[in-house]
Amino acid sequence: MEQDMDDAPLVARGLGLGYGRGAGHLTVIEALDLTLPRGQVTAIVGPNGCGKSTLLAGLARLHAPSAGAVLLDGRDIQRLPARELARRLALLPQQTHAPEGLTVAELIRFGRQPHQGWLRQWSAEDRRVVDEALAAADLANLAERPLEAMSGGQRQRAWIAMAIAQQTPLLLLDEPTSALDLGHQIEVFELIRALAATGKTLVMVVHDLVSACRFADHLVAMHAGRVIAAGSPSTVVTAELVRRLYGVDCTLLSDPATGSPILANMRRTAEPLTGSAD
Repeated sequence: MEQDMDDAPLVARGLGLGYGRGAGHLTVIEALDLTLPRGQVTAIVGPNGCGKSTLLAGLARLHAPSAGAVLLDGRDIQRLPARELARRLALLPQQTHAPEGLTVAELIRFGRQPHQGWLRQWSAEDRRVVDEALAAADLANLAERPLEAMSGGQRQRAWIAMAIAQQTPLLLLDEPTSALDLGHQIEVFELIRALAATGKTLVMVVHDLVSACRFADHLVAMHAGRVIAAGSPSTVVTAELVRRLYGVDCTLLSDPATGSPILANMRRTAEPLTGSAD
């Protein structure tokens, strides 16, 4: 069940997002309402092309809405000064790039940029925050290692540590475990859970529904640019929802240790999907 709007850090109301202008405009998100619970991990799931990454970009103000608004603690993010927004919300995009030879510590220092200015340069406080981010991501012993000399899981933890150093209460992650093997996926998901335990609000786009159920407190299911279900994984995920999202029939089981849904006996459905987002 969604939290009351007054207790939600990030809210979308009647949100419309798309690409292009005029006759060439492509609508991806239309009339979307969403309330994200504070201090929890929210996973956004759904089939390819349903608008998950577009929604995340809209929540982070990378896309200006064609309709509606995104409210950050009750204020329209389009009206917030850029530096203030960067102190309250951090985004880790799906594609990350760093100059060759950049070390872990150097990358994490970029997270302090929103706190810098003409009258405030690098300080002991910045150094303390960077050290805490290294420790939180379990990278203190790798601080001087170049990013290209690290495993995929270590590199992803370094990027998340940079976002930690930004010291925002809200963190958005677009497919944070993309292209990682199972062990490194768990490594990153466990870091995300640890951040939530400190009181941060995290929102992540996730392709793997089982992982989303295992590591998220709150699930948002998207189809054709709309939210079709939202709530705890155990209440949201049904065989009917899996069929509608992915065209897959399955048997739903419950993890005996966590109670989270597990998909078994999966196979493509023999019936065509309607494509309806109602």
